[in-house]
Amino acid sequence: MAETARRSENRYGNRPTMKDVAARAGVGLKTVSRVVNGEPGVTPDTERRVQEAIDALGFRRNDSARVLRKGRTASIGLVLEDLADPFYGPLSRAVEEVARAHGALLINGSSAEDPDREQELVLALCARRVDGLVIIPAGDDHRYLEPEIKAGVATVFVDRPAGQIDADVVLSDSFGGARDGVAHLIAHGHRRIGFIGDMPRIHTAAERLRGYRAAMEDAGIPVEDDWMSLGVTDPQRVRKAAEDMLSGPSPVTAVFAGNNRVTVTVVRVIAERGRPVALVGFDDIELADLLEPGVTVVAQDAATLGRTAAERLFRQLEGTLITPERIELPTRLITRGSGELPPAD
Repeated sequence: MAETARRSENRYGNRPTMKDVAARAGVGLKTVSRVVNGEPGVTPDTERRVQEAIDALGFRRNDSARVLRKGRTASIGLVLEDLADPFYGPLSRAVEEVARAHGALLINGSSAEDPDREQELVLALCARRVDGLVIIPAGDDHRYLEPEIKAGVATVFVDRPAGQIDADVVLSDSFGGARDGVAHLIAHGHRRIGFIGDMPRIHTAAERLRGYRAAMEDAGIPVEDDWMSLGVTDPQRVRKAAEDMLSGPSPVTAVFAGNNRVTVTVVRVIAERGRPVALVGFDDIELADLLEPGVTVVAQDAATLGRTAAERLFRQLEGTLITPERIELPTRLITRGSGELPPAD
């Protein structure tokens, strides 16, 4: 009974080694190594015995030492804002596909939009010797990464630029997309247009607010302070902002939503009020075309963002990229009905 208990305690973490395989097969370590690595010099009968021992023990080759001898770990890190955000699904998948094509493993984690957590996660990945990093930054000071980059860790930022360091970045045209979306609402007769966005310290939120202001200025429409609301994108905060804008003696007749999470909450608020309000959202949302009316959006290609960033990362690792670049991808206005509604009054 005591022996069984000891075995149960040691069940996890004690993986079979090449030494265990050699003992079971009755051969030397070098012979096991040759079989595991597909090297010549082993008779068919010996190879069969070694393979049977491998299968019986569940042995798996430890690649760590092998890849470290080459100076690479064949792994890259991806730091996202929020793993639960649908926007990051196709982006993460695209990064993983590029990594897989290069024989690398992807390790990802979430910063939860916390700069301290981002730094902790990034440095933890570096401590695990990842070859490169794709980062959607939460903070605005990335000087902590300078020693890692100098040590050879390839780094590409995506969706938002790095802060206070010179690094590759791949992002969407948030300014131009927001300007086009608001101009679309203006073209359909709206002058009282609200903007609900993310926290102003976030690059994309600031750029989309700038695009909103530019479109209104281009049309000669003065913007009132209570038409703009920036902050966390939790439903309670966004709901209050939308309800405030849609209430009172001079409510807005249209809303530009700064990201997908804001759009979803605003759709709910508009549906509950039962009064038509024009809406354009930045980022596409699932089932947007099945709603009535369908939701007009400024769409960005998350998969292309991820793929472009990952491809640049591996070009850095191959030594074909020297000077950091800023790559800005275009957005696309998709009209489905909500952004084409005329003012209700």
